[in-house]
Amino acid sequence: MPRPILATIDTEALSHNLRIVAGRLARGTVDSPGIWAVIKARGYGHGLLAAMHGFAQADGLAMLDLDEAVRCREAGWAGPLLLLEGFFEPSDLDILGRYRIATTLHCDEQLTMLETSRMPHALDAFVKLNSGMHRLGFQPGEFRTAFARAQALQSAGILNDVGKMTHFARADDDPAFTREQMARFHATTEGLPGAVSVCNSAATLTPGFAASVVSDRVGGTQWVRPGICLYGSSPFAHQPADSFGLRPAMTLSARLIHTHVLPAGEAIGYGQTFRADRAMRVGVVACGYADGYPRHAGTGTPITVAGVRTRLLGRVSMDMLGVDLEPVPQAHVGSDVVLWGAGGPSVDEVALSCGTIGYELLTAITPRVPRRVLQASSSGDPL
Repeated sequence: MPRPILATIDTEALSHNLRIVAGRLARGTVDSPGIWAVIKARGYGHGLLAAMHGFAQADGLAMLDLDEAVRCREAGWAGPLLLLEGFFEPSDLDILGRYRIATTLHCDEQLTMLETSRMPHALDAFVKLNSGMHRLGFQPGEFRTAFARAQALQSAGILNDVGKMTHFARADDDPAFTREQMARFHATTEGLPGAVSVCNSAATLTPGFAASVVSDRVGGTQWVRPGICLYGSSPFAHQPADSFGLRPAMTLSARLIHTHVLPAGEAIGYGQTFRADRAMRVGVVACGYADGYPRHAGTGTPITVAGVRTRLLGRVSMDMLGVDLEPVPQAHVGSDVVLWGAGGPSVDEVALSCGTIGYELLTAITPRVPRRVLQASSSGDPL
């Protein structure tokens, strides 16, 4: 039989989480934002097409790779697509036009490529402002010139709709800095036409924030760009995903492949980082860092065995990890283990124990882990 480890992807959970986000945005009201469901990094590790199907009711999909956008279009996605880093060379432009893929514009070089292109199809675009994240985007003093160049491309029939966007650096933990970024965005884009896109998962989930983005100073419809929350993980360190009504869309499960009694004074695993102070029953799970489980997870990281919450012991190996079976006397070889997800600890709990974030764990699952995609019976209720 195959090695007993599995990543189960629940597309109905993806659809459910999208409905939760839409509900928080007062979906259906006159000014409710459009939703770009972000599916970068292979749908945050869940699989590109699984994410596309789970988010069938989203207004648009946003990603990084041109190949991913083309795959979605060829798989039947008819709605808007947006490249969050835009294009990288002139040869990309023909593909964007043919497949109706919108682009982010964040540097002079992209504008120059457009100005020297011969585009058979006009592209939709968002010009990006660096409002304080200091990754991609035009500086505030450069933005209006860049936007004017985009408008000239619009007049020339190379661009179609031209909007404005930025990205928040600390919407998860510093509302004051987020308001400062928003003030820069308003001041820089005042009076400029076109759609607006600024809210990531944290800003989208913050009550009232999305509603405050579009003001008299910033015209155009609003798009939000939720990512991690759509997969059932929280963008906030101290607010669990289930407090928002979100459900985990990935469950990483395995089985016990060995059990024994660890004598008092003996240690388990490489480096002997956990040593028993008394005789105790331990198990070995068919999961390790070559599967994407973090090697830096230490003793005490939560794990569920046979439906009972317990803890990881010692150092994670390439293919195996140790687990405390003292709270689970009924556990035996073949018992089910949930590393994270439905029926086990949340991915955010595991990440917290490892000193990282759920994003990293979800995207790190390696190709050798078999996947099972649970398809929803329908695309869900309209948003």
